[in-house]
Amino acid sequence: MTKLDILEPGTSRGSVLIVGVGAYHGLSAAIARRFAADGYPVLLAGRNEAKLNETAERIEASGGRVALSVGDASSALDMARFVRDAESLAPLTVAVQNVGPSRVSPLLQLTPQELESHWHKYVLVNFEMAKAALPALVARGGTLAFTGASGPLRGEANYSSFAVAKIGLRALAQSLAREFGPQGVHVTHVIINGGIEGERFSTKTSQLKEQRGQDGLPNTDAIAEAYWMLHHQHRSAWTLELDVRLWMESF
Repeated sequence: MTKLDILEPGTSRGSVLIVGVGAYHGLSAAIARRFAADGYPVLLAGRNEAKLNETAERIEASGGRVALSVGDASSALDMARFVRDAESLAPLTVAVQNVGPSRVSPLLQLTPQELESHWHKYVLVNFEMAKAALPALVARGGTLAFTGASGPLRGEANYSSFAVAKIGLRALAQSLAREFGPQGVHVTHVIINGGIEGERFSTKTSQLKEQRGQDGLPNTDAIAEAYWMLHHQHRSAWTLELDVRLWMESF
């Protein structure tokens, strides 16, 4: 079976592992909904069991096949368990990471511990996911997707630790794409610029949402469509890096 095969609804597909799942209205849950709607069994992994349960229940109510696994994404043991749990649903075919928001970090107020925390959240977590998922993906082919930001494209003022960490993630994605692409694994890095219309951003900035009007914030379901598209690309035209931006943005 290749990524170009078109399967009827309900046909068995490989499993999708999504690491960093939080609220149902967040990006991770939107990615889970998109793949579940297309017949993929999905494993939701994260630290908050209550949020995982809510997301799983709502996807199941829509007819999706979903399971959950609670743990720490930076732990090699927990990440290996996430992969095993996903493979208990079906052979792993997609692994996606979407962990953590940015945080303001003016340099003169930045501590070594905070710098390390950002590295831990954005580089170590992705390293552990790659180490755990790649053996299964190499065996059968599949997609390894990392969620990035505009930070690695330009280090913005007051975001030095975030930029350093996200540059590390971008470099990791590029290196893995060159190493594992020839082995049949599509490694891709999705750059998402700015806050998205998820639960965290919408609740804190409802006034901004009203000011911008319709489609004034990146829509989580629209972004999730990009992840689905990347997995279904033919291997003769794989995308390493996809930059997702608002239609109205000046950049």
